[in-house]
Amino acid sequence: MDGAIDGALTGKIALVAGATRGAGRGTAIALGEAGATVYCTGRSTRAARSEYDRPETIEETAEMVNAAGGRGIAVAVDHLDSHTVAALVARIDAEQGRLDVLVNDIWGGEKLIGWDQPIWEHNLEAGLRMLELGVKTHLITAHHALGLLARNPGGLVVEVTDGTRAYNREHYRLSTFYDLAKNAPLRMAFTLAHELKQHRCAAVALSPGWLRSEMMLEAFGVTESNWRSATGADGHFAAISESPRFVGRAVAALAADPDVFARSGGSFSSGGLAREYGFTDVDGSAPDCWRYMVEVQDPGLPADASGYR
Repeated sequence: MDGAIDGALTGKIALVAGATRGAGRGTAIALGEAGATVYCTGRSTRAARSEYDRPETIEETAEMVNAAGGRGIAVAVDHLDSHTVAALVARIDAEQGRLDVLVNDIWGGEKLIGWDQPIWEHNLEAGLRMLELGVKTHLITAHHALGLLARNPGGLVVEVTDGTRAYNREHYRLSTFYDLAKNAPLRMAFTLAHELKQHRCAAVALSPGWLRSEMMLEAFGVTESNWRSATGADGHFAAISESPRFVGRAVAALAADPDVFARSGGSFSSGGLAREYGFTDVDGSAPDCWRYMVEVQDPGLPADASGYR
């Protein structure tokens, strides 16, 4: 599997919270490529859909993990339900006796964003729901899972978000509610690193670039096989976007790094880590989206990914 971290995580136990689609699904598959056993959680199953009302399911994700070489275990979980999350962690403990990687990827707020709406115009219920989905879920999951993860040195927590610490510090992110929802995981990675330090476990924040999620591909009217033909967004999507597997391979590379503790508390991007670890996206490229955003897209230059992938 070109660009994958093959076999490096054999025997490791991972929980990808929010594995139904997008970055969560890509991460679960990439961990499977590396040989891990992956608990894939989410609300959308073959029996019932979440309010997203989309076709992707956690069972499909688990099957993709199996096909990639790992072991996928689908568990229906609403990460806002503390009792259900506690039961999930108890199950992992009973079945595996350990947890090596927690990927906190829960989100589900795309349909709630009021783009560039000031707080007094933004729908309040939608904004607060974003904070529940993007922050409260992460807190509940960390509360229940990290006691198990901390039992063994070398554990890793990955807080998935949108934007690096450096980028978000200087840029307004869509709305006050979205901004808070995506900056909170950056701070969580920092605080969790402090709390896990004595156990020699690491916590990092990780951002994908312009993700070719199922929803984004549909929005641009393309598929993973012809995404380079996408029009719109001044050509930047077709120039610099990345598959969900790319950020997943970043997680796998971090989890396989024996020196990952030195990164604890830090904020990273998939493209930045690809330069350091040498993994690639599924097409063999290594898009560095956040550097591209700063140097090309934000200044209003024409789309040109030369030197960025």
